[in-house]
Amino acid sequence: MISVALVDDQPLFRSGIAMVINSQDDMAVVAEASTGATVVTLCRTHRPDVVLMDIRMPDTDGIQATADLIAEFGAAAPKVLVLTTFDLEEAALFAIEAGASGFIVKDTEPEFLLAAIRQVAAGSNVVSSAATRSLFEQFRPSTRMAPGAEYGELTPREREILTHVARGMSNVEIAGELFISEATVKTHVSRILTKLSLRDRVHMVIYAYERALV
Repeated sequence: MISVALVDDQPLFRSGIAMVINSQDDMAVVAEASTGATVVTLCRTHRPDVVLMDIRMPDTDGIQATADLIAEFGAAAPKVLVLTTFDLEEAALFAIEAGASGFIVKDTEPEFLLAAIRQVAAGSNVVSSAATRSLFEQFRPSTRMAPGAEYGELTPREREILTHVARGMSNVEIAGELFISEATVKTHVSRILTKLSLRDRVHMVIYAYERALV
């Protein structure tokens, strides 16, 4: 059973989302809040697997609330799925950088919302690398930093795969491009995440762009 917390300042919206989630056999809403200021306390009490977080709320917004969760719980923090009004909203990128596992637009189809929750709960992200790249190119300041010592730990093949991921290529596409198996690509991606101390594939894209690797 996937436990979900809803954090949104619109009660009617929360009620609608809760009905959709609670209609499923494998997930349930365990807590609700109208502001990000109460998220840490809410998660400490109810321990949800996933927090469905509005990006724009009075008091504490979804970006700060996400950062607060990571600061409080670290690697044990619940997965955060951010809700945005627009597909390419600047705040969504900053939420991802703060530790969110992805974002979806509020008017998405219920089936996609449910699939997104399941995917995030399983440890994946629900933002395509291409979408993350578009956000980064559109909104991120142009200042770049040089790769740190951790980049030197990557093998030539791992560096190659990192740049392919940053360009928005899927594992299947990378496998075809490099004439290797998809399983091999997955293994390399896992090692890259470990060596660079990154949370997920989304942060690989951000890492590459921040350091002018693509």
